[in-house]
Amino acid sequence: MLTPLQLTLAAISALAAGAVNALAGGGTLITFPMLTFVGVPPVAANVTNTVALCPGYFGGTLAQWNDLRGQQGRLWLIIPASIAGGVAGGYLLLLSGEKLFRELVPYLILLASGLLAIQDPVRAWLTRRMAAGQSSSLEKVVWLPVGAASVYGGYFGAGLSVIVLSALGLTLEDSLTRLNALKQAVAFSVNVAAAIFFLFSGQVVWSAALVMAVGALLGGVLGGKLAGRIKPSTLRWTVVVIGVVISILYFVRGG
Repeated sequence: MLTPLQLTLAAISALAAGAVNALAGGGTLITFPMLTFVGVPPVAANVTNTVALCPGYFGGTLAQWNDLRGQQGRLWLIIPASIAGGVAGGYLLLLSGEKLFRELVPYLILLASGLLAIQDPVRAWLTRRMAAGQSSSLEKVVWLPVGAASVYGGYFGAGLSVIVLSALGLTLEDSLTRLNALKQAVAFSVNVAAAIFFLFSGQVVWSAALVMAVGALLGGVLGGKLAGRIKPSTLRWTVVVIGVVISILYFVRGG
């Protein structure tokens, strides 16, 4: 049972994460460590975080709905793979148990920080690739790399967007805007699939999940209003540094 102070800290972290996700991405690198800081075991913290951030992913997908028009065929390929991957990742998380997952946490946070750090280079590469008009004959197998990325998303999730965007860019030929919309749909599908699977795990700390969901929604609105006032790259690198520091702290204390 979390105290009012612990719930307040969880809500504030979700508020910050919602704003960060709206501006640059990487909000999980804020909320997950906060949950473990207030005493939630790592697996339960990851499960709770996944459930709490679902509304934010829904809002992001809705915001890019117009860019998904005309991509129904692709969605039929990647959404089932995203759902299957999300559930598989969630199952692997619960199968890992506290001891193994606790040992993996610092590596996962460091990996997520690295993925966030290369987000701009990945987008620049995709932009050059699209401008060059390179044709792709891999569209029919797009579900394969997306499905593999979705397993990671169901297991931990931080940095998933970078992996998915890269997978889409390697297999599809389209504008970055439309690929971004597909990426958002994949992230939403993975998160919701894993969250629904976690509902039956008994690991969700509901008091934290509810206040965090509200905080993440408000943070998303705040992030939208701050857009243009804060450079996304500056915020992104701030989150990267925070993630690296947190991973080092986990390493020092042994997860």
